[in-house]
Amino acid sequence: MKIRSITYFCDPKYPLEENILHTAGDFLSKARSAYEAAGYEVQTTRLATIPFPRLLGEKHLAELPKFANDVSKLIQSVGIAYASAGPALPELPNSYRVIPDAIAASENIFFGGVMADETSIHLAQVKACADVIVKCAPLDPNGFANLRFAALANVRAGAPFFPAAYWNADEPAFAIAVESADVAVSAFREEKTLEDGRSALVAEITEHGQAIARIATQELAATRFLGVDFSLAPFPDDAHSLGNAVENMGVPNIGLHGSLAAAAILTEAIERADFPHVGFNGFMQPILEDSILAKRAAEGTLTIKDALLYSAVCGTGLDTVPLPGDVSADEIAPLLLDLCALSLRLDKPLTARLMPIPGKKVGDATTFDFGFFSNSKVMRLDSRPLNLPLGGDEITSLNAKPPRS
Repeated sequence: MKIRSITYFCDPKYPLEENILHTAGDFLSKARSAYEAAGYEVQTTRLATIPFPRLLGEKHLAELPKFANDVSKLIQSVGIAYASAGPALPELPNSYRVIPDAIAASENIFFGGVMADETSIHLAQVKACADVIVKCAPLDPNGFANLRFAALANVRAGAPFFPAAYWNADEPAFAIAVESADVAVSAFREEKTLEDGRSALVAEITEHGQAIARIATQELAATRFLGVDFSLAPFPDDAHSLGNAVENMGVPNIGLHGSLAAAAILTEAIERADFPHVGFNGFMQPILEDSILAKRAAEGTLTIKDALLYSAVCGTGLDTVPLPGDVSADEIAPLLLDLCALSLRLDKPLTARLMPIPGKKVGDATTFDFGFFSNSKVMRLDSRPLNLPLGGDEITSLNAKPPRS
C-alpha cells in the first residue's frame, strides 16, 4: 500500500497570492517527510483550490488559460506535482467552455465540471461536460488531455483524488488518498471464506487508516485534517489490480455475474473499517490503470454497461474508459446522465473520466507507452443522441431513495 497523494486544500486568491502557495509547499514537504519516516511511500503531493469560477469571477473566466499556466509554474517552483482548479459550475455556464483551452495551456492542472448537485441534474451541464470531453480529445495524440478532466455528480468538497478535488472554505485543510488495491488482492488470496477475507481486509484498512490519521493529528495538527480516502486504487500490474482482487474472491473473470457482489463487498469493507473517512472510499475501476480490468475489457468480458452497473455499489464511477476517437458529445451525454441518476438516487458521489482516443475505432488495440496505463481495446459505447424531453436543457430534481420504514 502507498499514499497516492497528500492533497492540500486552500483558496489561493485571485490575483494569485504566491505566499499561499509557498505555505502549501512548505506544509506538503513536511507532511511527505512525516509519512515517509513512518514507512509510507508518498507518490505525489497536490494542491486543490476553490472552484475556478468562484476564484476568477464571471468577468475573468476568459483568463483561465493564463491562470492555469501561472499556477502550473508556481506549484512546480514550490515542489507540488499537480493542482486541481476545481469544477466548472452550473450557475456560470461559460465556465465549461474555457476548460479545453486551459488544459491545453498547462501541463499539470486538473479540472472538473458539475453535472449534478445533491438534489438536481443539470441537463445543460451534462451536455457541456460531454462537449468538454470531445474538445479535449484531440489535444493529445493519445487522448491524454482527458486525464485532467472529470464530470462530477454529487461530489462534495474535500475529496483528495483528482480530478474531483476542490475546496469551499477560507481555512486550509488536507486529506490523504491511498493506492491500496494490493491490500484487497492480499486479503482474498489465501482465504477460503468471504468472512475471513473481509475480516482480513477490514483489519488491514483500519490499521493503515488509523496510522495515517495519527500522523495527521499529532505531527501535522496545525492544519485541519479532513480524513483518508481509502478507495482501492490500483496500479497497472496484477499485484495491484482490483480486478485481480475480484477474481481472487471467486469470480472467474471480472465482468461476469458475481462481479457486482464482489464490488459491493469490497466497498462495504471500507465502510466497516474504523478510520476518518473522506471522499469516495470505494471500489475504484479505472479501466486503463488496472491490468486485469484492461485485459477483460479487451476480451469483451467487461463492458461500459458493467462498469456503470458496478457504480451502483462502488465508490467512484467511470474512470479512464477508452472510447472511439470519433464519438460525439451527443453520444457521451446519455452515459453521463445515467451516472447522474445513479448518484442522486443512491446519494453517493460519482465521476466520469472518459477518454476518446484520436484515430481509434471500437475494438482497436491501444498502444500507450505510459507507465501508469495497461493497454486494452477501445470499448463500445451503446448510445445514441437523446430526444426531448431527456435531451433538453432543464434542471430536474431527483431525490434519493428513502430508507425502508
